[in-house]
Amino acid sequence: MDPFTRKVIDIIQNIPSGKVTTYLTVATAAGNHCGARQVARILHSSSEKYGLPWHRVVNQKRTISPRSSGSHLIQQTMLEAEGVFFDHNGRIDSDRFFWLP
Repeated sequence: MDPFTRKVIDIIQNIPSGKVTTYLTVATAAGNHCGARQVARILHSSSEKYGLPWHRVVNQKRTISPRSSGSHLIQQTMLEAEGVFFDHNGRIDSDRFFWLP
């Protein structure tokens, strides 16, 4: 496993329950400020294997990115179960729920 991937996995594993962070924030903390898409690919390929809390990573707008699979609805349900609130536009209150590694 390359060092960037290892760092991404470590960061995501440490996101506390009830908090969210962004793909870009994870990428930057792992050492690649242009690696947001890499973070998305790592989540897609490694979440199950490493038990990653994938649902705690959202886009730069602090919203859940829609997916054709419908997993965005699962993600919102999982976050709400952890106490994360969404406004009427589907945006997460960044001051209250945002986590920085």
